[in-house]
Amino acid sequence: MISERSRTAHSESADQLARRALDALRGTGGAAVASIHVEAAAAEAGGDPGVALGAVRILGADVLAPYVLTGQAPPAGDTAAIGLALSALPPDETPPPAPPAGTEEAWIMAWIDWGLATVLARLDPANSPVRAAPLPEGPPRCDDAAPRKLPPTTDTAGGDRPGSPGAPVQEGTAPASPTQEGWVSWSVRMGKLASLALPGLDGPVHDAARAGALGLARGATRATLRRDHPTAARITRWLAWLHADGTQLPLDPAPLTENIGLLGGGDRPALDTAVARRLLGLEDI
Repeated sequence: MISERSRTAHSESADQLARRALDALRGTGGAAVASIHVEAAAAEAGGDPGVALGAVRILGADVLAPYVLTGQAPPAGDTAAIGLALSALPPDETPPPAPPAGTEEAWIMAWIDWGLATVLARLDPANSPVRAAPLPEGPPRCDDAAPRKLPPTTDTAGGDRPGSPGAPVQEGTAPASPTQEGWVSWSVRMGKLASLALPGLDGPVHDAARAGALGLARGATRATLRRDHPTAARITRWLAWLHADGTQLPLDPAPLTENIGLLGGGDRPALDTAVARRLLGLEDI
């Protein structure tokens, strides 16, 4: 069982790694991202290279985002560090089923691993120490109508029972089908897979994003209004990816991206916003 202290250490390390990736994307840091992060952890008093390698797995393909978005090849040290992170605890050959059949955490981790291994193999196929991870099961599709209102029904007794004419209408009582999910929870889960919103990656998650553009727009707006900046940044990044993909959107993601960039929220939301800006062709700041 992972302790709370261990979770905190991995989360803090992932934040530091996101900052290095952001600096590399902006051209204010060195070319290396993953390797320098692991080396710094090994050299630091009390540092743990294992935690740094775990951070690589948490950040996923975003470790390679600076190279994907600039067209540069990753340094050999980064290729080796990412390969070590993937080989230290290899992805399961049989990926876990998608929620609700399987646990959300394991399924999301399987997709993040797939994105990391796939991008690495595509950026440097000759020297990549890993090949693409097994393709996990795709996500449920978004049900844009949920939460939904119950349709009116005839009440022979004339009472105002739920669903009868004149009665207060209850929301969220009509369940989505097993292969669909309401847009609120669906958009939040898609946000957790934001590291897959990169050029060159495509699969069932991306197909679900294309089919659920309205749900993503609603999710990003909801998170912004709730001042949940990290979730807003992650979901808005998907909207930016869809825009770059040529998908018609119900809103313009550029003003939303700019607004989220002004709100802050930490290193990882800043990286999500920077990636979204690149996808939208906005001038980097």
